[in-house]
Amino acid sequence: MEKLPKIALPVVFGAIVLLILLAKSAVTIGSGEAGVLYKTFGGGVVTDEPPLGEGFHIVAPWNKVYVYEVRRQEIFEKMKVLSSNGLDIQLDASAWYKPDEANLGKLHQEIGENYLNRIILPTIRSAARSVVGRYTPEQLYSSKRDAIQREIFEETKKIVDDQYIVLDEILVRDVTLPPTIKDAIERKLKQEQESLEYEFRLVTAEKEAQRQRIEAQGKADANRILSASLTDKILQDKGIEATIKLSESNNSKVVVIGSGDSGMPIILGNQ
Repeated sequence: MEKLPKIALPVVFGAIVLLILLAKSAVTIGSGEAGVLYKTFGGGVVTDEPPLGEGFHIVAPWNKVYVYEVRRQEIFEKMKVLSSNGLDIQLDASAWYKPDEANLGKLHQEIGENYLNRIILPTIRSAARSVVGRYTPEQLYSSKRDAIQREIFEETKKIVDDQYIVLDEILVRDVTLPPTIKDAIERKLKQEQESLEYEFRLVTAEKEAQRQRIEAQGKADANRILSASLTDKILQDKGIEATIKLSESNNSKVVVIGSGDSGMPIILGNQ
C-alpha cells in the first residue's frame, strides 16, 4: 500500500506528458482550408507532398502546420490613378482570388502567409496605373470600363500565375472623376444625344416626304393613264349604263334632256 503512491506518480506524470504531446500533435483543418507541414528536423517546408486536407491529423509535436484558406476570397481596393492627360481618377475595384492549393507549400516557402499584401495588391495597383494611363477621362467614364477591367485582369494574372496564386476575376466597380470634368463630360454627352435625336428626326421627315412624293407620283401616273384610256365611245357607254341603272330604281325620277359634246346623255334625277 505504501508503494502505490510511488508507482502512481510516474504513471500520472507520464499520462500528463502524453496528453501534452497529443495536444501538440493533433491538428484539425477546417472546411475550405489546407495545411502546410513544416518539419523542424526534416528539411523545413514540405513542398513535394500535397498539403494536409480538411479534418483531423496527427503530426510530430516538434513540427508545425500552417493553415491557409483555399476557398475563393474577395478583396476591395480604392486606388488613385492618372488618366492619359494627367487627371486624378479614383478607381474602386475588387479581386477574386485564392492560393493554388496544389502548390501551397511553395507559396508558403517563397512568399508566405501575407501573399495578399506582398503580391496581389501591389500587382493590381501597378496594372491599374498602367491601363488607366492609356485612356482619357471621357473614355473611362463612358465606353471603356469593360475594356479597362479586362486589361487590368489580364496584366495582373500574367504576374500572379507564376506566384502560386489563382486569380479568378477583377471587377471595376466605380470610376470617380473630378466633379468639373464629370460635369463637362455629361454636358457633352447630352449634346451628342440631342444631336443624334435631331438627325434622326431629319431622316424620318425626309423619308416621309419621299413616301408622299412617291404616292403623289403614283396617283398622277394612274390619273394620266385613266384619262388617256377614256375615249368618247367609252364615256358614251358609261352614260348609257348609268341611265339604265337610274331608270330601274323605283324611287328615282329620270329625265333625259339631250346629250353633251361627248355624245353622252345629260341625266337629271333625284331619289
